[in-house]
Amino acid sequence: MALAPGASTAKPRSLAAESKRTDRWWIEPLTIVIVLGAFVVYSTWAALQNANYYADPYLSPFYSPCIAANCVHVTLPIIGSWWNLSPAILVLAFPLGFRVTCYYYRKAYYRSFFWSPPACMIRDARPSYQGETRFPWVLQNLHRYFFYFAVVVLVFLWWDAIIAFFFPTTSGLRFGIGLGTIVLVVSSALLTLYTFSCHSCRHLCGGYLDVFKGSPFRYRLWRLVSRLNEHHMLYAWISLFGVALADLYVRLVASGIILDPRIVF
Repeated sequence: MALAPGASTAKPRSLAAESKRTDRWWIEPLTIVIVLGAFVVYSTWAALQNANYYADPYLSPFYSPCIAANCVHVTLPIIGSWWNLSPAILVLAFPLGFRVTCYYYRKAYYRSFFWSPPACMIRDARPSYQGETRFPWVLQNLHRYFFYFAVVVLVFLWWDAIIAFFFPTTSGLRFGIGLGTIVLVVSSALLTLYTFSCHSCRHLCGGYLDVFKGSPFRYRLWRLVSRLNEHHMLYAWISLFGVALADLYVRLVASGIILDPRIVF
């Protein structure tokens, strides 16, 4: 076969040759492995402890809502006394499922944990690409449903934050502000930003509409969520630290390791 004028006769370079990067491309995936791995280990440990998750009036976000009768502080006694395991197991699966199936987190742990691919011009660890068409990856399509559960959990977290303004005294409950109050409010706010900046939330607000004419409210709502969506990655990370630190703070107060500074009016 004749070559076109000016065509090169050189053989195309292989992917292996193209993958010889000299920059420190591995820093990002390594950081993600360390941070996400540490969060998974800590959250699993905290959920299985079944202790030191309530320091009146603070309830750890890992145990909210507390729906089992064996809770130290029961939110909704839906589950009877037959449940003798940690109540966190009943609720933690929903916010964790929301994060695991999140579009950003999928990109993060696909690249970091599975090297699929770890970075641009770096060979994929898998011999072939199959996408998310096989089990268990096909379950990633449940993300939109985990979003609904995450919103329900978020409502309870804000209720816990409101309760954190009222402290027990000898004369009854009195309004006040403690460091734990601020911690729970900040954690709930960060989780709110992360939840409502979600791609599924953006689609629900108006992403499925072909024309916004005749739906001005839906358009304004979609624009607002779209602005939040631009910073979804940032909210994903800071909310991860926020909820872990909130649980750690409540745990330290409940175990008596630290004292909670507070002002009661």
